[in-house]
Amino acid sequence: MNPVLLIVAVLALLAMLGGGLVLFAIFIRRRVEAAVPPLGRFVQIGDTRLHVVERGAGPTLVLVHGLGAQLRNFSYALVERLAANFHVVCVDRPGCGYSTRPPATSASLLGQADTIARLLAELRLDKPIIVGHSYGGALALAIALNHPESIGGLALLAPLTHPQTLVPPAFRDFVIRSARLRKLIAWTIATPIAIAASSKILDEVFRPDAAPADFDTAAGGLLALRPGHFFAASSDLVGVNDDLPGMVERYPSIRVPVGILFGRHDAILSYQDHGTAMQSKIRGSTVSLVDGGHMLPITAPDETARWITEFARRLGGCNHADSAA
Repeated sequence: MNPVLLIVAVLALLAMLGGGLVLFAIFIRRRVEAAVPPLGRFVQIGDTRLHVVERGAGPTLVLVHGLGAQLRNFSYALVERLAANFHVVCVDRPGCGYSTRPPATSASLLGQADTIARLLAELRLDKPIIVGHSYGGALALAIALNHPESIGGLALLAPLTHPQTLVPPAFRDFVIRSARLRKLIAWTIATPIAIAASSKILDEVFRPDAAPADFDTAAGGLLALRPGHFFAASSDLVGVNDDLPGMVERYPSIRVPVGILFGRHDAILSYQDHGTAMQSKIRGSTVSLVDGGHMLPITAPDETARWITEFARRLGGCNHADSAA
């Protein structure tokens, strides 16, 4: 065959394959969003549209989820345990779940902290306690550093607090430095790879606990199959260490109360490196340990709700310390 024709034939085949993968990604996205629809309302913050769920009445807790997750990680089991005593606000971080992140908007921790701080002001929340899980813990710390007047305290669940030299295996596929390559992968091979690897990834994230049987729908796990989810998670991951080193240097300036809850057997983040290490950096911060792994809001909702309620009671933010679970 003529070399030019061969090249054209190969390119045509690749284009057909790529087009098929894009159509498959669109099909899966539509099926997923039909099966796992939004739970709340939308709040416009500048060019970003945030998906927000509110439940209960009382002192306010703002729940911020982790990397590659969305607010259903909290609504699955934790929100109902807290809403009897608190006004609970859950938010999909920019670019995650059903929240948007415009292409020109930074995925940095400090940039997202600015957006969440603007949300607190828009909702007129009076110094809420920020409950941050995993990556959401780092975001909560960024809010405390740059917007201390907006919050009353931090209740951090298995938080990321320091730069990671090694990415946990469950998240290594998200390490894509080029934004163009990230988008190409998101709209071609990311969805079929995520489908094939979903069981293994869940095992790694939940270890030593088991993921609940209804995690895909009730806890929003299926939303991870969408191209936008992959792109946002990859963007968050590759940018996290841009801000964390400077944040660590500033931790001693944090003056709001900080409490940390970790699972003793967390396979994603070490409680020594990301929990107890904080006690020498933030005066008065406390660290509590419970049996379990990384996904405490889902696997240990009773213990997590009790701990949050006791933390709020110490801040004077709840009069029902024994009734959260």
